[in-house]
Amino acid sequence: MPENMDTDTGRTPRLTVLGAGVMGASIATLAVGHGVPVLLVDTDRDKLAAAGDRIEHELRLARLMGALPDGAPPGELTTSASVTDAAGSDAVIEAITEIAELKAKVLSEVSAAVSPGTVLVSNTSAIPIDELASAAARPAEVVGTHFMNPPYLIRTVEVIRGRRTGDATMAAVRELLGVLHREPVVVNDAPGFVTSRVLHPMINDAVRVVQDGTATAEAVDTLMRGCLGHPTGPLRTADLIGLDNLVDSLWVLLDRTGDEGCRPCDLLLEKVRQGHHGRKSGRGFYVYEGEMS
Repeated sequence: MPENMDTDTGRTPRLTVLGAGVMGASIATLAVGHGVPVLLVDTDRDKLAAAGDRIEHELRLARLMGALPDGAPPGELTTSASVTDAAGSDAVIEAITEIAELKAKVLSEVSAAVSPGTVLVSNTSAIPIDELASAAARPAEVVGTHFMNPPYLIRTVEVIRGRRTGDATMAAVRELLGVLHREPVVVNDAPGFVTSRVLHPMINDAVRVVQDGTATAEAVDTLMRGCLGHPTGPLRTADLIGLDNLVDSLWVLLDRTGDEGCRPCDLLLEKVRQGHHGRKSGRGFYVYEGEMS
């Protein structure tokens, strides 16, 4: 375990987050809000610039909701367009788009840039960790997480141990999540793991119900909340995940399991084609006026 990951030393881990999109920025919010310095890396400089405002907005929201430690000074946020600047980090969390080839490429690049012993975390909703670990210089240092959105409000984190993930890596990721006041639940590696393997096909079915004209999105969500105890309803949850991300995840599940229930339905594909990606774009199954994209 890297020295700085040991909370007994009183030191704070140095964290790099790869990807300044919705999840990357929100993971950075979680870390900065717990006093952890974060280097946020993205090759898209416009996205990097926008991420700073997003993180400030989310920090204010998290404080208002009592989701951050009282009186804790925030960690420093710095940005970069180069993966090589991750050198010197104790841990790297990759949170780029849910496309296996892109994730493998960035994991290959960052594993070459950091020192042996650096924890490489892939934040993925569906791609098997051992598949991604093959791209890294040291597969034993690769572990998976699936933070729920928004990670600064949801305390439980799905942690995926790949076939080659080492004991030191597992100890280090638990230590990091402890610093972030998150509760890890460790599962074995498989396409979609637990949460996405159960949730994403269910959302796809909910979209089919709307597509077939059986009910409106509002009716589906109201029934799932009121009758089955789903906290937000599957279609509002889909908007929060991002309909484009959901489609990417479903394609991964279909390709790796052969389950036809994971084939994205036509209505879902049409919304993505129209650019209606959910809350982040301002429109999905619902309209989000005046909210940050």
